[in-house]
Amino acid sequence: MSTDELRQRIEYFKDLGVKELYRREPAPAGPEAPAVDAAPAAVPSIAAELPSLAPTGDTLVQIGEDIGDCTRCGLHKGRNKIVFGDGNPRAQLVFVGEGPGADEDAQGIPFVGRAGQLLTQMIEGTAKKEGIPLLRADVYICNVVKCRPPENRTPEPEEMEICGQFLFRQLQAIRPNAICALGSTAAKALLGGKDGVTKLRGKWHKWHDIPLIVTYHPSYLLRAYNVEAKREAWEDLKKVLHFVYD
Repeated sequence: MSTDELRQRIEYFKDLGVKELYRREPAPAGPEAPAVDAAPAAVPSIAAELPSLAPTGDTLVQIGEDIGDCTRCGLHKGRNKIVFGDGNPRAQLVFVGEGPGADEDAQGIPFVGRAGQLLTQMIEGTAKKEGIPLLRADVYICNVVKCRPPENRTPEPEEMEICGQFLFRQLQAIRPNAICALGSTAAKALLGGKDGVTKLRGKWHKWHDIPLIVTYHPSYLLRAYNVEAKREAWEDLKKVLHFVYD
């Protein structure tokens, strides 16, 4: 079994709520082995906690080094820069988007284009209105995939699975008080379901015991006709900001 297959198997059991596995001790061999026609003795089992999917003492620096000049999936063929993440490594709030766009691919920083500028305004503007001293630099921002998909298409499941191991480690290394998933792709990657933003937003979810809220991706809010979505996104941000910083 490969490392990736083992990681997926462990993640599957953890999602089911399994915290321990039981391993049977091998039966004795040689002179001490029981006779063929003897009744089999009970074989003792040993309980072992499921190992973490992230290395002990993991850090964002180590994760970045492990990604390296990544060629694990086809997205590397068209990228300019890997877009790892940006912000406070000890942030209490992490925003997770879908993937880099053209501006992010050029600069190697997430959410720096039009959608990123709107996200910055949303974070800082909402915080100011709610009396919370918070700047973009105080949170952490990353994406499900670290390389720009061609023509900004939605990442393929295989691409999200490969990059997902690094997103998992990022979130585990930071251990924020809450996560805000921006858009359906981020929500599905983190929650594992098929529901979109409209069904998921407005209520709390959990990612490995960390509270998670879903809201619209800023690129969706840039469309002039999405007035109601902008109001809802503002409500979502108010909820998560007060939850984390109050």
